[in-house]
Amino acid sequence: MKYNSLIPAVMLSETFRSHNLGMAGFLLGLLTAGRGCAEPSCTNRRCLAEMLINKNFSSQPQYENCTQIIHVPFIEYQTLSVDTKKLRLNSRLQATMVWRDDELRWNTSVYQYDEAALPVDKVWTPEIRVTNGIRTTMQHSSRDLLVYSNGTLKHTVIINAEVNCEVNLFNYPFAADECPVAIQTWAAGECGTKLVLGELRMVDGTHGDWETDQVDLQQQRDDRNYIMVSLSIRYVNPFITLLLPSILIVLADVISCTLPLGGGERNSFKVTLVLSFTMFLIILNEQLPGDSKCSPIIRIHFCACLVLLVFSMLLSLVLTRVAKDGLISCCWSKGPVPKNTGNKEEKEDEETKPDISVIQLNGSEEDKQMLRKVVNFLEAFEAKDKESERYQKIANTLDKIFFWFYLVFGTLYFCAMTYVMVKYRCEVNHFDFWY
Repeated sequence: MKYNSLIPAVMLSETFRSHNLGMAGFLLGLLTAGRGCAEPSCTNRRCLAEMLINKNFSSQPQYENCTQIIHVPFIEYQTLSVDTKKLRLNSRLQATMVWRDDELRWNTSVYQYDEAALPVDKVWTPEIRVTNGIRTTMQHSSRDLLVYSNGTLKHTVIINAEVNCEVNLFNYPFAADECPVAIQTWAAGECGTKLVLGELRMVDGTHGDWETDQVDLQQQRDDRNYIMVSLSIRYVNPFITLLLPSILIVLADVISCTLPLGGGERNSFKVTLVLSFTMFLIILNEQLPGDSKCSPIIRIHFCACLVLLVFSMLLSLVLTRVAKDGLISCCWSKGPVPKNTGNKEEKEDEETKPDISVIQLNGSEEDKQMLRKVVNFLEAFEAKDKESERYQKIANTLDKIFFWFYLVFGTLYFCAMTYVMVKYRCEVNHFDFWY
């Protein structure tokens, strides 16, 4: 009887135990399901990047003041080339930018990474422009950027800019000047971006005839940042190809004054020098720098050298005529002398003039006249020879005076021109693009 009465109690206990186990399993399933909804099943770095991409934040982060601070801790500057014809500066900048976007934060207890890589076209990135650039291109250094768990983003861009810079070429080929490369970002009213610049470094400062001496970050206002680039010409090549040939040609023209006036060698040599220098200028016309507010003084130098050469050539031609016909006759030609009148005067002089030069005791009258003509011819030839010597002496004296004047004046001119090229400074306003 007792055994039979215990059966319902055991069955009730088993039923209660089964019910408790079912309830416990149900609650455990609910907890597992709830945890699965709260935490993602994939927590690796790529899933983190996909989670950030799915947020699709392509607009600028905007806060109360609508201004985003862009930190540029490092800028690498490089001068590519300087176009002296168009007065353009081609430069390359590589800038590292850092900014904050709180919408791209993540919980490091879920995604246990402090940084991740995102495609650069899936998030908003700031833009840097060159204010005085005629053509400016900004390209990303890579297809991805770096984002940190606190919402900080870091990215590097490359900027190629062709800057309209009126380089002072007055002292060419000894020119040196400064050219600003203005850097700014987009801003309108209270919205936009603001740059905070850090370190600047120059790389590869020598290109062709130009050399980048120094670069500095400077400001005119809070929103006007620029890189002041100090440029100078490596004057060895322009001096050898432009200035030295003009000096040597003028020196050869000065030394040619030692050649004799007669014979034509000097005149032909001077004409050759003038033609050579003219062809030299025509060939170098494309290589000479362009005109600007401070036009290169080397153009005036070439003009002065050409004037000296032409003046020396013309003076040599005149002195050649002086050595032959005299100082007055070289400018006014002698008029034709009637032959008959002269013969009549000679006959009258012979009749009236007593014959004291020749005494002939025997002989005909014809022999006497013939002898007188020979004597007159010899006297005229001697007089003409003395006159030619006097003309030659006058021409040589004038030629020596011109030689020493040409030598002294040419030396002083080249010294003065070199001093002006090196020392004189022509002022140019490089900030006329800001108003």
